Amino acid sequence: MRLVPSRLIACILILSLRSYAQPSERKLMPADYIAKYKEDAIREMQLSRVPASITLAQGMLESDNGNSALAVYANNHFGIKCHTEWTGDTYIQDDDEKNECFRKYKSVFDSYDDHSKFLTTRKRYAFLFELKTTDYKGWARGLKEAGYATDPKYADRLIDIIERNKLYEFDVQQPLPSVIVQSKPKPHTVSATASGREILRNNEVKCVVVKKGDTFYKLAQELGLEVWQLYKYNELDQNAVLKPGQMIYLQPKRKKSRTEQSHTVKPGETLYQISQQYGVKLSALYKINKLQPGAEIKTGDVIRLRRK
Repeated sequence: MRLVPSRLIACILILSLRSYAQPSERKLMPADYIAKYKEDAIREMQLSRVPASITLAQGMLESDNGNSALAVYANNHFGIKCHTEWTGDTYIQDDDEKNECFRKYKSVFDSYDDHSKFLTTRKRYAFLFELKTTDYKGWARGLKEAGYATDPKYADRLIDIIERNKLYEFDVQQPLPSVIVQSKPKPHTVSATASGREILRNNEVKCVVVKKGDTFYKLAQELGLEVWQLYKYNELDQNAVLKPGQMIYLQPKRKKSRTEQSHTVKPGETLYQISQQYGVKLSALYKINKLQPGAEIKTGDVIRLRRK
C-alpha cells in the first residue's frame, strides 16, 4: 500500500476549499449593470432631478459595476458613509482610513433612493440642481468640486463612463408612461374645487392630476389637506418633485384593484408607477405578487393587482 505524503494531502484539501469558496455567479459587466439598474436611475431622475447618467456612472464607478464587497454585502452602490445622522445598519471596511463606517441597505433600491436624498438634502450640492439634467459634464465636475470623492480624476472618470456607454441617452427620456393618467384604468370626475380643478376617482380613491406650477403645499392648501397626507397617500418622501400629468391621491390607495386582474409590465415601468396607475398600495402589490420590497420587475412580467 502506497502512502500519500501528509503535505500533499494538505495541499489537496486547501485547493478543494478554495474551489468551493469561489462565487458561483459571474461578475457583472458594465452592460449588465446598466440593463439591471437603468430604470432605477431614470426613476430617481424624475423624482429628484439627478441625471440618470450621473447616477448610473457613480454606481458603476463606486461599486465596480455592482461587484465590490460594499455592494454585494451592504447593497451600497455609491460609497456613502454613515455620517452622524445615519441610524440604519452599517458595514465596516477600510477606505481613506482603516475601519470606516458605511451605510448598509436592505436592497439596492434603497441605495439608489438614499443617493438621491444625499444629494438633494446637502447644501454643498445645491448649485448642481441649477444645471440641466442633460449637462452631465457640469454635474460630474460639480460633484468633484463639492467634495463627493477625493480622487482628483473623479469627474473625468465619470464622464468617460458616461460617454463610453452612452448613458447620456437616458437623460433625455420622456416621463415614464405609468406616471401619466392613462386610458386603462380610466378615472372619472366626481367633483371640482373652487378653482375648477377636477377631483377624480380611480379605483374608488379620490385623486387629482398635477398641473404646471403645482407644488405639494399648493395642492394641500387647495384641497384642504396636510402636506404630509399627500406624501403618505402617494408613498413619496419629502424630496419628491411633482410633474405635470402625474396622478396624486387624496386618500389612501386600496389593497387591490376593484376592476383589473393584472398588468403586463411595459418598458421603463416600475412597480411604484403601476401602483399609482391602478390606485393600489405598493406594499399590497409586493404582498400579492410574493415579492420582497425593492424587488425589480422587467418588461413582460405579469403583475397581479388582486388575489385570485
